[in-house]
Amino acid sequence: MGRVSRRAFAVAALSAFTMAPRASAAPVPSDAPTPPAPLPAPERPARRAVTGMRGMWLATVANRDWPSRAGLRASEQRAELIEHLDNAVRHRLNTVIFQVRPTADALWPSAFEPWSEYLTGSQGRDPGWDPLGTAVKEAHARGLELHAWFNPYRVATHDDPARLVPSHPGRRNPAWVVPYGGKLYYNPGLPEVRAFVQDAMMDAVEKYAVDGVHFDDYFYPYPVAGRSFDDGGTYGTYGSGFATKAAWRRENIDLLVRETAERVKRIRPAARFGVSPFGVWRNAATDPKGSDTRAGVQTYDDLHADTRKWVREGWLDYIVPQLYWNIGLDAADYARLLPWWAEVARGSRTQLYVGEALYKAGDPAQPAAWQDPAELSRHLTLARNHPEVRGHVFFSAKEVADDRIGAMARVSADHYTQPAGTSR
Repeated sequence: MGRVSRRAFAVAALSAFTMAPRASAAPVPSDAPTPPAPLPAPERPARRAVTGMRGMWLATVANRDWPSRAGLRASEQRAELIEHLDNAVRHRLNTVIFQVRPTADALWPSAFEPWSEYLTGSQGRDPGWDPLGTAVKEAHARGLELHAWFNPYRVATHDDPARLVPSHPGRRNPAWVVPYGGKLYYNPGLPEVRAFVQDAMMDAVEKYAVDGVHFDDYFYPYPVAGRSFDDGGTYGTYGSGFATKAAWRRENIDLLVRETAERVKRIRPAARFGVSPFGVWRNAATDPKGSDTRAGVQTYDDLHADTRKWVREGWLDYIVPQLYWNIGLDAADYARLLPWWAEVARGSRTQLYVGEALYKAGDPAQPAAWQDPAELSRHLTLARNHPEVRGHVFFSAKEVADDRIGAMARVSADHYTQPAGTSR
C-alpha cells in the first residue's frame, strides 16, 4: 500500500476493536502521577442541563465484559449487570451501550433469533430472565440512558454452521451465510438478509424503551490476508448498474443504515440511532478528503462503510468514531484525527462523540503513552477546542471497573466533577 503494512499496523498501532484478551496490569512507575482518590459510592444523578455523552460500552461477545462467564445463575448474572451500571454512576457517566445481539442471537426473548450462548453456555437455552429488559429498567432507575448495541451481520465467531442450533435462521437459510476468516457472516448483498436483520433488531426496539440503537464497526468483515469474501454470485444477481463490486457493497451498507434509521424513528421516535465506526474513513494519500493518517484499514475501502457520507447526509443521530490511538502516534495521531472528524460533523445534524481506548491504559503491550494515567484525560482536554465534539464513550465496562492505573478516575476527576445530565 506504500504505507504501514496491514499486519504491522494492526498489531503495533491500530488494534482495530478489542477482541484480544487483556494482559495483566503493568507496574506503575515510581514517578507516575498519583491517581485521584476513590470515587464516592453510586448515587442516582440528578437530571441537569445537557452535558453531552459520557458513555461506556458493555460488551457481551465472548463474555468480554459481561457475564464474567457463561453459565452463571440468573441471580449472579443480574448482580454483575447491576454492578456495571453502578460503576457507570460512580464515574459520573450518563450512558451505557449494551451489546444485546453479539452474534445473530439475542439477550432478550426474541421472536427471530435464539438466546445467546454467552448467557448459559448453550445457544438457544433460556437463561430464566430478561437481561435487556432488566438493563433498561435498572439503567433508567439510576438516571442512565441505555442504548441497545447490535452487530448486524456477524453470525458466529467460528465457521461451522452445524454448531448453530437447528432453529437458527442461518441453519434454516444456509444460502444467507458466508464463511470468512474463521467466522460466519450473513451476506449483506442479499435483500432478504438486510430485511431480516432489521426485523430481528427492531423486535427489541419495539419491546423495550431503549434510548438508542447502536451499531459497532463491523459491516463487511475486516480483511483477512489471502482470503476473499465469497459474494460473487450475489453481485452477479444484484450488482448490475454498479461499476465495481466495492461500489455495490457500499450501497448495500448504505441501505442498511438508511433503512434502520427510518425504522427506528418510526417505531420509537425518541430513540436515537448511532454508529461507532473504525476511526479512519480514508487516508489522505488515498483520497484528499481523508485524514492525515497512514492506516492499514480504511472503512470506505475495506469495510465498505462510507461513514463520512452517513454524517453528511444526516442519516445518523450520532457517530462515535473509535479514535483508539494516543496523541502523537505517527500513523494515526489522535490529535490529527479529532479535528478531521470535527470538520466532518460541522454543519450536520449528527452529534459527534469520540470513542476512547480505555482498555489500552496500563496495558504493558501498548506504547509508553498508554502507561501514563493522564493520556485519556488529555484527549478530553484536547476535545474542548472542538465544539463539534459533544462527548466521549469508553471501551469498555470491564476497564471502567478495574481502572488498572487510574486513567478512568483521572478522567472523572478532571472532567466529570458534576453529576451527568442527559447525553442529548
